[in-house]
Amino acid sequence: MNILEVGAGPGFVTGQLLNHLPNSKITALDIDESLLETAKRRLGDVPGARLQFTQASVYETGLPDNTYDFVVARLIFLHLHHPLQAAAEIRRVLKPGGKLVIIDIDDGMFGALYPDLDILPSILNKLARQQAACGGNRYIGRSLPRLFSDSGFTEVDMEAVIQHSDLHGLEGFKRQLDINRFTAFYKQGIITQAEYDALNTAYEHFNASPDAHAMMLFFMACGTKPAS
Repeated sequence: MNILEVGAGPGFVTGQLLNHLPNSKITALDIDESLLETAKRRLGDVPGARLQFTQASVYETGLPDNTYDFVVARLIFLHLHHPLQAAAEIRRVLKPGGKLVIIDIDDGMFGALYPDLDILPSILNKLARQQAACGGNRYIGRSLPRLFSDSGFTEVDMEAVIQHSDLHGLEGFKRQLDINRFTAFYKQGIITQAEYDALNTAYEHFNASPDAHAMMLFFMACGTKPAS
């Protein structure tokens, strides 16, 4: 297949695509030049016949019509001011019959933790409101089927992807909840001193618990560009 990865960032998923699809050609697109440079260093041994990098916006990729069999967009649509415009641009570069897959989040269905961090849902709501004010949508997961339909895709489908610490290890979940990830929001006044301290205390309790475990939800939706 001819595959486009939008919002490729530093190339973590790009490397997985290359490993799992050895007979496919990958185009990694991102608007951030520094992230693409990181990806180029990480994947520098991959021949150009298999991997190309493109610095461009997902709204205006500059790529030719009807080129790609498959497009993957992981954790990018939650940041977009104009998701319909992005989906329409992706539809343009897909071949007729080609597929788009969006993998994203919905903070209203974040997951579950034990011991619970009681303060976390209200903080996530504040962060979602802040992102909405800047043009993003941390509740994009629930809107994905409508996004596909409204942008002209057919055969729309969706499923939840569950990551559990007992299956994948707890360290990655701890990094997601580390208080340092929330420090900037405290300094910007998005969360209060009391909320920041309460989250820190709850995280320390979670981190120290021998019984700690966590489950997080992601959402995967797909659609097809009509053949006609």
